[in-house]
Amino acid sequence: MSYLTTACMVRRSKLIIVFIAALFGITTLINNFTDYTAYAEYIGRILGMSDTIGNDSRRYRAISSPLVHHRFYWALITLETIFTCSFIVGSYQLYRKLDGSRSEFYEAKKFAISGFITAIFTYQTFYIIILNEWFDLEYSKQANALYWAQIQIQYMFFGIIYLLAAKDT
Repeated sequence: MSYLTTACMVRRSKLIIVFIAALFGITTLINNFTDYTAYAEYIGRILGMSDTIGNDSRRYRAISSPLVHHRFYWALITLETIFTCSFIVGSYQLYRKLDGSRSEFYEAKKFAISGFITAIFTYQTFYIIILNEWFDLEYSKQANALYWAQIQIQYMFFGIIYLLAAKDT
């Protein structure tokens, strides 16, 4: 495949989109491990609803168990690890098939698709549904990750749509 054709540039742009998602996952995991205590405490404050305002009628939902807080956080880290590994493998697979046939390049997308779907599931389920809708994340007086999670979900949706929709002959 010529290096200056539109199809070639589309394929490379798809690789870049997946690679950026992999970099996001890697940096997120580094942050989660190097500053575990701060993030675990943050999750604990949200699950414990200790710094949310205006929700006295919903405080029965609060979970005060540090064990549950850590398990929730480790579930989040586990899913982030899964989608990060999927993006890394997906980037490699796309890179290997950049000059392959249309069907080879199409088949190389499966790990990237898995990464996008897992990331969307992770942030939609953990941040939007559980932490925000059930534990009132948006009413937290301290760092509110709702907007951050929405941005991640938007990127992941954009990534999977672009990966699957644009023609890459």
